[in-house]
Amino acid sequence: QVQLVESGGGLVQAGGSLRLSCAASGRTFSNYAMGWFRQAPGKEREFVVAISRSGGSTYYADSVKGRFTISRDNAKNTVFLQMNSLKPEDTAVYYCAGSRRPGIVVPTDGHNYDYWGQGTQVTVSS
Repeated sequence: QVQLVESGGGLVQAGGSLRLSCAASGRTFSNYAMGWFRQAPGKEREFVVAISRSGGSTYYADSVKGRFTISRDNAKNTVFLQMNSLKPEDTAVYYCAGSRRPGIVVPTDGHNYDYWGQGTQVTVSS
């Protein structure tokens, strides 16, 4: 069992930056591909970015490519999401998730994730 706890959300003006963190419990963090998803009010959850177990592979949604950067520190059981040039449309609850599905290096489908955090609110004002 893995528990995920996000932090770092908040209110920021358009063009600003935030850095989200997701701390994982347990000693097998490096066995999980990790991802970030977000859900805006009245909208479905959407994929943002994923990173492979080693951190060597990543995949970004087109909407955040060039602005967001995912990274992980397996020694600290933490995955990060650096968000720059934030836009009002980035406003959402952001969730980190862990996947232990074999054979999927960077899962983009939420159904391929086994563990989810409680979410952290990101609000970008115009």
